Amino acid sequence: MSNATPAVASDSPETFAALFEESLTRKEMRTGEVITAEVVRVDMNYVVVNAGLKSESFIAIEEFKNDKGEVEVKPGDFTSVAIEALEDGYGETRLSRDKAKRLAAWLDLEKALEAGTLVKGIISGKVKGGLTVMTNGIRAFLPGSLVDIRPVKDTLPYEGKEMEFKVIKLDRKRNNVVVSRRAVLEASQGAERQALLANLQEGAVVKGIVKNITDYGAFVDLGGIDGLLHITDLAWRRVKHPSEVLNVGDEVTAKVLKFDTEKNRVSLGLKQLGEDPWVGLSRRYPTGT
Repeated sequence: MSNATPAVASDSPETFAALFEESLTRKEMRTGEVITAEVVRVDMNYVVVNAGLKSESFIAIEEFKNDKGEVEVKPGDFTSVAIEALEDGYGETRLSRDKAKRLAAWLDLEKALEAGTLVKGIISGKVKGGLTVMTNGIRAFLPGSLVDIRPVKDTLPYEGKEMEFKVIKLDRKRNNVVVSRRAVLEASQGAERQALLANLQEGAVVKGIVKNITDYGAFVDLGGIDGLLHITDLAWRRVKHPSEVLNVGDEVTAKVLKFDTEKNRVSLGLKQLGEDPWVGLSRRYPTGT
């Protein structure tokens, strides 16, 4: 089967043509093998291909349609097909484009697992313990604990969305693929954190998202590291509770008041972006006027 792997790995017309010429000289083919075939014609129900066999092969046209129902090939195109059966009861060799595409998808997943690269997929539904993800025609399992960095109670907003995932487990024989979105977010957050820490300094103006509000202040996600907006630094006026000024999810611009490099603690201030009104008042009305 190693002879067929390049046909799966490359989609360029030149590569397909070369592989097709090579397949014409081969004498032995095996069930399950992926070979290159040339599209001869496209009928209403079938796509007729020449794979260098004794006769042309007919493949259901549904195997050549994209998500929009459009036929993806035309006469003269080359495509990868898998041998389903050699010389069936009618003396024909059955070929399948779907099986070839599925094999290519499995090979891509195996490469992603080995190299640690990311794959794209669409969250297709909810199952016990997590969600299902369709990635290049392969159904994968996304455990509930790996959907996000923080626990997710409502997964409905995630369904139907395309995202990037890391393959963490794969068993082709058992048709089992496990992916993680949390690993992607943690890696991204780690990179953002390092970049932020390298440039963070007292007096800098930063942007972030309010992630949590307490009685004594608000925690702001700066992108990999959290900063604390103490209630006394929200406004020059008296604030009874941080919720008077902020809501969870708000994007805020704040000033770095203090940065503890050893503990990676950041103190932020909103009111420090503006002038102390008492200072302005004393300038307008100097003592003795």
